[in-house]
Amino acid sequence: MVRAMLPLFTQFGHAPDGLFLLFLALGLDAVLGEMSWLFRLIPHPVVLIGRAIAALDRRLNKPERSEAERKVRGIVMVLVLVGLSALIGAVISFVARVLPHAWVIEVFVVTTLLAQRGLFEHVDDVARALQHKGLEAGRYAVSRIVGRDPQSLDEHGVCRAAIESLAENFSDAVVAPVFWYVLFGLPGILVYKTVNTLDSMVGYRNEKYRAFGWASARLDDVLNLIPARLAGLIIALAALVAARGNPFRAITTMIRDARHHKSPNSGWPEASMAGALGLALGGPRKYPGLVVDEKWIGKGRARATFADIDRALHLFSAACLMDAGLVILVWWLQV
Repeated sequence: MVRAMLPLFTQFGHAPDGLFLLFLALGLDAVLGEMSWLFRLIPHPVVLIGRAIAALDRRLNKPERSEAERKVRGIVMVLVLVGLSALIGAVISFVARVLPHAWVIEVFVVTTLLAQRGLFEHVDDVARALQHKGLEAGRYAVSRIVGRDPQSLDEHGVCRAAIESLAENFSDAVVAPVFWYVLFGLPGILVYKTVNTLDSMVGYRNEKYRAFGWASARLDDVLNLIPARLAGLIIALAALVAARGNPFRAITTMIRDARHHKSPNSGWPEASMAGALGLALGGPRKYPGLVVDEKWIGKGRARATFADIDRALHLFSAACLMDAGLVILVWWLQV
């Protein structure tokens, strides 16, 4: 197999096919994870994007301006950052394809924009904290990956929150970046991560960001429209090999209950996960200063345990493998 792949690296002395670079990046992310040791020395690409957003937020989102003015400035910010990220991606991709061995730069950048292992580890931390250290440790661990008030959660609520975050972020941090790279290469994945970061920083429906973050939130919804549904289907497919997974129930729950989520997209992977595992996710949630009375997703058990988190992680791992397999399939079909 290694011999068969060698021509991909040596042909013309330049980069292998883009989809093979993506497959390499998925493999590196699965092995290396977040590489925190490296990003203590250099800034992470998403951190750089965040700094640019914060600087434009301070400059453009002045409270004394009218909502109409702030909405226009929010649109301008999105256009500027999306254009800049597409340009940077195009330049790196061009360099990777004209200079010998420079393709490793593109693989590295793509690796940093994926989060398979990092997501697995953060959710696994919640299960291990609950299992070995108790509820308070579990609340602290889950507070690192969800925005709701952890003190309002009992053990079952902590477990549901971890599983919901795993499902939602499988779409946002794995499937969607892969999807946009497959379509548009490095510019596509950089644009997606920029928009996703914009939404996470300014896409709130409060007084400060309702107008300024409108364009960011709407564009994020659009870019996740197909990936979220694809993520739900991949989770259902992965249920074929997951421990006590039920692919039929995953599909039916997704079709029936995805609309119960306040997000037009997050409900799809969450409903698929709930159905596959026989759980009820969602329900009423408490955020700092806000209580959201949401419907339940799924008709299974609401009393989730850390063992259910382990089952969800097994399902997530299988789904990540299938996602990588789809990349190879698309690559094989086009060669």
